[in-house]
Amino acid sequence: MDGGGVSGSGGVTGVGVRGREAGAGPLLLGVRHHGPGSARSVRAALDAARPRVVLIEGPPEADALIPLAAEEDMRPPVALLAHAVDEPGRSAFWPLAEFSPEWVAIRWALDHEVPARFIDLPATHTLAWGRDDGDEGPAGRPDDPVGEIPETSPSEAASETHGTGPSGEDAVEDEPAVHVAVRVDPLGVLAEAAGYDDPERWWEDVVEHRGTGQGDVFEPFTVLEEAMGVLRETYGTGGHDRDLVREAYMRLQVRAAQREFGEDVAVVCGAWHVPALRRKSTVAADKALLKGLPKVKADMTWVPWTYRRLSRHSGYGAGIDSPGWYGHLFGAPDRPVERWLTKVAGLLRDEDRIVSSAHVIEAVRLAETLAAMRGRPLPGLSETTDAVRAVMCEGSDVPLALVHDRLVVGDVLGEVPQAAPAVPLQRDLDRVQRRLRLKPEALERELELDLRKENDAERSRLLHRLRLLGVAWGEPAASRGSTGTFRETWRLRWEPELSVRVAEAGVWGTTVLAAATAKAEADAVSASGLADVTALAERCLLADLPDALPTVMQILADRAALDADVGHLAQALPALVRSLRYGDVRGTGTGALTEVAAGLAERVFVGLPPACAALDAEAAEEMRRHVDAVHGAVGLLSEVADPEQDPPGASGQRDGVPSGGSATVPGKDGQGTATAVPEQVPAATAVSGPDDGGDALAPAHRGLRGRWQAVLKVLSRRDTVPGVIRGRAVRLLLDDGELAQDEAARLMGLVLSPGTAPGDAAAWIEGFVGGGSGGGMLLVHDERLLGLVDAWLTGVPAEAFTDVLPLLRRTFSAYEPGVRRTLGELVRRGPGRRGSAAGAGAGIPGFGADLDGDRADAVLPVLRLLLGLDDDRDDDATNADDNDLAGVAG
Repeated sequence: MDGGGVSGSGGVTGVGVRGREAGAGPLLLGVRHHGPGSARSVRAALDAARPRVVLIEGPPEADALIPLAAEEDMRPPVALLAHAVDEPGRSAFWPLAEFSPEWVAIRWALDHEVPARFIDLPATHTLAWGRDDGDEGPAGRPDDPVGEIPETSPSEAASETHGTGPSGEDAVEDEPAVHVAVRVDPLGVLAEAAGYDDPERWWEDVVEHRGTGQGDVFEPFTVLEEAMGVLRETYGTGGHDRDLVREAYMRLQVRAAQREFGEDVAVVCGAWHVPALRRKSTVAADKALLKGLPKVKADMTWVPWTYRRLSRHSGYGAGIDSPGWYGHLFGAPDRPVERWLTKVAGLLRDEDRIVSSAHVIEAVRLAETLAAMRGRPLPGLSETTDAVRAVMCEGSDVPLALVHDRLVVGDVLGEVPQAAPAVPLQRDLDRVQRRLRLKPEALERELELDLRKENDAERSRLLHRLRLLGVAWGEPAASRGSTGTFRETWRLRWEPELSVRVAEAGVWGTTVLAAATAKAEADAVSASGLADVTALAERCLLADLPDALPTVMQILADRAALDADVGHLAQALPALVRSLRYGDVRGTGTGALTEVAAGLAERVFVGLPPACAALDAEAAEEMRRHVDAVHGAVGLLSEVADPEQDPPGASGQRDGVPSGGSATVPGKDGQGTATAVPEQVPAATAVSGPDDGGDALAPAHRGLRGRWQAVLKVLSRRDTVPGVIRGRAVRLLLDDGELAQDEAARLMGLVLSPGTAPGDAAAWIEGFVGGGSGGGMLLVHDERLLGLVDAWLTGVPAEAFTDVLPLLRRTFSAYEPGVRRTLGELVRRGPGRRGSAAGAGAGIPGFGADLDGDRADAVLPVLRLLLGLDDDRDDDATNADDNDLAGVAG
């Protein structure tokens, strides 16, 4: 533990605090990474020693970036990012917060115009280490505050993959390698020796709660150095060559600084490495350890970091359980407990909880009392948390979880100046973000976009392009209060690793638009299936990539022509047709897409009947879903093909709803559902606007709806088709008005006759009234269909009833509770007494003897509002509409 040097060997001389007191060598300041107590002690020691140069553990390639720390726009937490030039995904981070000792040392050197340098192993070697070993990247230990001790013997631990990092073990890479041996936290060992069961609490008591103005400012480093020396003597280095290599490089850098600046050199590094830096070693021995190291070309820059990432123990984290609390301790000049509890009270008040000044006073008293009872010099995080739970949260952990998330961890996102180096793609992204006023934030938030507004449309295009590039800054979410195609909802949260994703995407182009275009074209060429290409075409329309769309469409047409699997074609068609809705709202032409979709539909029409023959139950159910999806897609596609054609039985309407209000679009399950589209997007232009430039289908492709209905008729009458598909075909024809109710009842009667196997009949019923497609209401309002089902079910033999029961339960359990109750009441009355639901006999709760005109009239204003009918028209037209609406309400 002496401060002696290495004579005649070029070794580090007089390394140690006590050696410095004698004027014998550099000042070694062993720290705990991201420790506010260590940060304060480092600042006090530097103020007292006034060194001529400050050496900091970190990659030396970042020396040129140190002056940026003094920029006004630089706000921690930030991180040094190193990535391989030819492989941007191979990267490593060195996170720094305001309370990190390394950041304090950098700022002290800049404020006092003293040179600051990084002395850890260069990133060019650390990034290359995993490549030769077959690892995904350089392994890091984000959860280690001062270093690591192997729990196994040195021989056992020698085979473990061990990584590198800034500040001891704090480098964090993209994909950490798997550690074989179990390792022990040095602070845990020291805490256990001191009688503590919690290393964090021990560190707070001996370091964080110690004032920097009391006694010798170098004493904490002296004590910590001695403790680390004893631990290394006891546990050894574990044979980890990479630690030895890093420490050899640091010794060489310290010697070089001594030759240049003399003995006025200060070194800030992880406390675990201090004994190694004061160990006697020759220059030749240290250089021998560095000989033959692998290397890659690496770039470095500053990137924003977040408190939330600092709190994570894997991935890109840094292993700090409470960065918000640490930041408060470092920033609070005095009375930290009182200030913290006041901050907690403000947060709870913002969440509409009743918290008064008296609560704060009582919480402070309780925290101080708990600290005294537990033998602690000052209240720590555990005491303040217990006080908040008892006094401000009334014993509940629900508001306490909010305090932990918002304050103990925090949603702070750092900022870096524009002068920081960045790949061209990142520069372009920054410009676009500023232009669109879309600032990255650490806190997750929802963003509502109205695509009719140019700025919102640009934001949507940017987010879709970034998603296509793999930069998942935003995730689409369900819109609230609107189902129109002109509205989008996104959940945004900027994570630090997205900077790596941007660097990776830089190989595709220098701008977001160019990179997304090139990436889409490459994805289309490498797509494995037809559905993948159709999904990519949809994403190209969402992202507005007109240059990529021709390539994607050509590949889509080629794949569709070669793919003979009807299931694949049916799966691809809905996504393709959904894309047609974007032509009007987003201003993108969809002519080529429409032609491909129509050709795909024609091939589905031809191949579907043969593909539906001889299917087992599972395959039949999957094919039924395809039939539903194709039906919804054809409904929308036919609107593009012949917008002047009205479906049968719907004069002045389209798909069963007024043409001025909404259009039929594929639902979430692929079925055709009447989705309300507000009057701002009329049905006549919801899929192809007047300026689409030839988006309508060629004459040869018109009449798609009629040909599809012919296919459904074939499916409904072919005995080789499974019952679930035949039943669904009958139901779809009935809904489209192509099949009379008498004919539907006749077909049901044939299927439910005694000559049909009970299993096949149950499957037909499931297809006809199942799938959550309104089949329950059909049975409620058609006594013949309900009577047929009732009579068939009561006549099923006992031995077959258990076989059909699961199908029937699955069918009827999908109905709304009110529908099931109504069906139960109608069945309980028995045949001959049902009538319609509206005209059922009196005496049963919920059913009247006749239509209630007053109640029906009360619905009319709401219907007029939903359908967007103009209130300023003449009385005759209004009365006519009211009569029509009354029929709907009745």
